[in-house]
Amino acid sequence: METPTNEKFRDAIGTINEEGKRAWVYPKKPSGKYYTYRKWVSYGLLIFLFSAPFIKINGNQFLLFNVLERRFNIFGAPFWPQDFHLFVISMIIGVIFVTLFTVAFGRIFCGWICPQTIFMEMVFRRIEYWIDGDRGKQIRLAKQPWNAEKIRKRTIKWILFFIISFLIANIFLAYLIGSDQLLRYIIDGPFQHVSTLVSLLIFTAVFYFVFAWFREQVCIIACPYGRLQGVLLDSKSIVVAYDYKRGEKEAGRAKFKKNEDRPSTGKGDCIDCFQCVHVCPTGIDIRNGTQLECVNCTACIDACDHIMENVNLPKGLIRYASEDNIAKKATFKFTPRLKGYSAVLIILIGVFLGMSFLRNDVEANILRLPGQLYERKDNNIISNVYTYKLVNKTTSAIENVHFELLSHKGTIELVTHQNFIVPKQGLAEGTLFIEVNASALSGDKDKLKIGVYSNNELIETTTAAFLGPRSYK
Repeated sequence: METPTNEKFRDAIGTINEEGKRAWVYPKKPSGKYYTYRKWVSYGLLIFLFSAPFIKINGNQFLLFNVLERRFNIFGAPFWPQDFHLFVISMIIGVIFVTLFTVAFGRIFCGWICPQTIFMEMVFRRIEYWIDGDRGKQIRLAKQPWNAEKIRKRTIKWILFFIISFLIANIFLAYLIGSDQLLRYIIDGPFQHVSTLVSLLIFTAVFYFVFAWFREQVCIIACPYGRLQGVLLDSKSIVVAYDYKRGEKEAGRAKFKKNEDRPSTGKGDCIDCFQCVHVCPTGIDIRNGTQLECVNCTACIDACDHIMENVNLPKGLIRYASEDNIAKKATFKFTPRLKGYSAVLIILIGVFLGMSFLRNDVEANILRLPGQLYERKDNNIISNVYTYKLVNKTTSAIENVHFELLSHKGTIELVTHQNFIVPKQGLAEGTLFIEVNASALSGDKDKLKIGVYSNNELIETTTAAFLGPRSYK
């Protein structure tokens, strides 16, 4: 059965031609109300992205994702490997949050907040408009032979693209290893840290490839979020939509004729000018309906509103609307589906906040040395050997640290010295002996409660298993 004409667009993506080769998209430079709003949002997010690694809160980097050392900072709060469950919950909250907004407002995240879209549309394409010109000039430049003008423009553009990609790679590295470490590497010189330099150049090449060649195909082919929206969207989701009821009417869309009494002809308000297609950064025709390539960037809304204004027709032929709103004039409602996602989100946020408040700045672990039994000493004393590890999550060193038994009468002896320092955002580990009189033991395996003190102030408690002879109960 042959595919209907208006559905043929679903058989292929707009960036691949009939021969299976890359079809380059040359979007017209957008302008209008929504584009102005997007610029302000994008520039604000770019400032945040480039400044966040260098912002410190209580000595902690505002955002840090040190995967190698499993250390993460979220809004200045440090998360160590021992806090990984909190980090996982925060990531799940982020996913549910994006899912909720996708169900309600489609791919609004892609068009307004996604770093790929922001860099592509607000940085690299704007450089392209500045050097190569608008859509028509870009098409002509691509077709013309490699003369002096084309070589000059391509060289300038590619150099600028590489410099920006290198800058993005450095910021990306600051999120991974920390801004202080990055600045230290820069001061030392790149050849003092060759492995880091190689990693940096690899990241630069990846970013350059994405923004200079792969471009909108990241959103169309590589990003799974476009496929996810097909599962999440329904007829009640608000998306960038073409009002086909108004645009087509009885006689369908048609070119605009001056001094024409259009309403009496039965023609739709769409004048088939293709401005919404020319301005689209992914090369689709929004009039075909919701498509996975659409990133809700609103460029088509601005273009269509401008045309409607010029031909004295009402704006809003393309607008934020749901399928139900266009077909049935239904208003937005907080559906049971949205309520369910909201409830899950609120519960997760509550769990995260509760666990965050219960989280300690010091993490103490005392474990019996594997393979070691108890040792019997004079005066009916039983001794066990342990290893300890103290993690300091704060930005200040913890001084004069020692251990005391809280649940039993006994002593704790460190192998090295009794009082020690736990460095800031670091750890201290070593070996200790716990000695308890056999008469104080209730069985062959007792649970000890141990206090961690700094300057005689209790800062943390932990437990450890203590082995003794079976004959002492």
